[in-house]
Formats: sequence, C-alpha cells, structure tokens
Amino acid sequence: MYFDHALKHLLGVEGEYSDHPSDSGGQTRWGITEAVAVQNGWSGRMQDLPVEFAGRIYRTKYWEKIGGDLIAPTSQLVANELFDSAVNMGVEVPAMWFQRVLNVANRQGQLYADIKVDGQIGPSTALAFAEFIGKRGENGERVMLSALNGFQSVHYTVLAERREKDEAFWFGWQLQRVKI
Repeated sequence: MYFDHALKHLLGVEGEYSDHPSDSGGQTRWGITEAVAVQNGWSGRMQDLPVEFAGRIYRTKYWEKIGGDLIAPTSQLVANELFDSAVNMGVEVPAMWFQRVLNVANRQGQLYADIKVDGQIGPSTALAFAEFIGKRGENGERVMLSALNGFQSVHYTVLAERREKDEAFWFGWQLQRVKI
C-alpha cells in the first residue's frame, strides 16, 4: 500500500523511455538505467522494460533500503521524498540528510535522543521521526519536507557545477523533484 503510492508518484516524475546524450546513466525506462536493469536480470531492449519489472527493482533496491515501510506510517509524504531522492542519488545520501535533520530538530535531546548518522534508516531512525512528528505535528512534516528538499536542491546545483553536462537536467530536477 505505502510502496504503491510512492511508486505511482515516482513513475510520474521518471517518465517512460529516455536516451539523453548527456545522461550518465544512458538508456533508461521508468527511471531504471540499463546497467541496473541488466544487474537485476533484464536481457531485452530497454524500450520494452515492463513497469512491473521496474517496480520490483524499485522496491528492493530503494524502497526497502530507505526504510519506506518504517517511515510511511508516520508520513507517506516524507517516505515518498526519501524514496524519490534515493532513486535519483543513492540511498545513503537522503538517509543521512534525514538523520541529520532529526538530530538538529530534537532540541538538544529534549524531544528524543540523538540517532546515529549512518545512512541506514532502521527502527531507531523511524522512532525518532515518529517522536519528532508526535511533538511537532503537521508543521513537523512540512519542516522535514522543506529541509530534505533544501538539501536536494543544493545537491543538484553542486552536481551541475561539477559536471557541466548535468546542466541539461538541473531545471527539470528542480521542477519535478524539489517540492518546497
């Protein structure tokens, strides 16, 4: 249920088939690069990759690793954001952003204990997030999304500064992925 909601959102951002000359990932379908598809058993043309195959990859390589089922019961929107960022830049980067924000938002341990910033979202991170939302409510969810999107926006800008070819994607990343 939670994953299906997140996947529907993600597929709307990723689109179907792409083979942009500036894309380091090469051919993609549903946002899955050819290399990732092949690593996961795909042997056909990328244009033919079924959405169900992409969904299985997304569930195991990204949703489960980002702790989607741990975070979504507290906030589907935050789980979606973490999932989207994980797909676009790897699991560890957005997981560490999330953990860092939780640690600075705990009022020096008054709201809940600090957690380890290790890029692994497990039960302690999920509990800290539930406590954060429990104390901060709807405003907490908005602030967390804003903080995560701030990190994400800076990340895309740094990428485009480092790799000029990524300038071709910067505007779309900001428009489609950064939702403040």
